[in-house]
Amino acid sequence: MIDAGAPLDDRNAAVAAAAALDPARFAEATLKSQQVGEAASIVSVIPEVRSALLAMQRNFAAAAPGAVLDGRDIGTVICPDAPVKIFVTAAPEERARRRAAEFTAAGLTVDPAAILADIRRRDERDMGRAAAPLVQARDAHLLDTTDLDVEGALRAAIAIVEAARAAAAGTS
Repeated sequence: MIDAGAPLDDRNAAVAAAAALDPARFAEATLKSQQVGEAASIVSVIPEVRSALLAMQRNFAAAAPGAVLDGRDIGTVICPDAPVKIFVTAAPEERARRRAAEFTAAGLTVDPAAILADIRRRDERDMGRAAAPLVQARDAHLLDTTDLDVEGALRAAIAIVEAARAAAAGTS
């Protein structure tokens, strides 16, 4: 929708865009941009958009050799039967600091207050939406990364996965 210049509140355009998505065209840097994150949060409240993406996401997750997925409804909607779920969180202020650092490293000018406001607005919208609201799955492990660096968060996530796999194998 961004590429086409379509208004994000155009329901028909959003549903058509979701149905036509080609994951092979995804660019990681673009997907991580603030503009795409904000747009995704806006169009994801449309149930038909969510339906159009559900099968694609589930097929991707089920394909060998498996996948690690990141998203606000992965453990509750996309992969509710995943053998290990981790609900990763951090304080909004820390998430804003990290995003500002990413943008600054990419040579962009940032407004930290605006980034924090965007994060809070997105969280509120995603938690309050009727379709697949942002909630921690009942069986998800909580991983608060507020005080962790990338390596620490990765080690903590790996420890959760290894402990869950050991428990499932009966070797805990």
